[in-house]
Amino acid sequence: MQIDKEGIRRLIPHSGAMCLLDGVTFWDAERIECVASTHLARGNPLRVDGHLLGVHLIEYGAQAIAVHGGLLAPVKRRSFKPGYLAAIADAHFYVDTLAAVSSELHVEAKALMRSEAGVVYTIEVSSKEKGSLAEARATVVFIRDESQ
Repeated sequence: MQIDKEGIRRLIPHSGAMCLLDGVTFWDAERIECVASTHLARGNPLRVDGHLLGVHLIEYGAQAIAVHGGLLAPVKRRSFKPGYLAAIADAHFYVDTLAAVSSELHVEAKALMRSEAGVVYTIEVSSKEKGSLAEARATVVFIRDESQ
């Protein structure tokens, strides 16, 4: 099942130019694959002095994780749990900037572990022309609902 940018915007709180993903090309219970070309946009809000840095690819992966959580909520018959990116580990960046990356980004996130407190994913961002651009392990901690 493919999901376009509008579908993504309904699943995550990121709005306007901060919604970095353009579409979901595949997802199941354990992983999600997304595409993005927003790294090419001059108006990308992550740009620093006109450049998008390799470290910014973590945000692409984090948004893929958030979309995955939104897609899984109805499948698992529970409400979406908002969370925050608590930790990045084993991060490897294979580019300093994205200046030489002119093709679409492929963003993949795979769930390694889930609990009531949060989730751990591996993320990888790549492009056809450069191969792997960044990879890391991301921990998301769910925001606890104090009303319960």
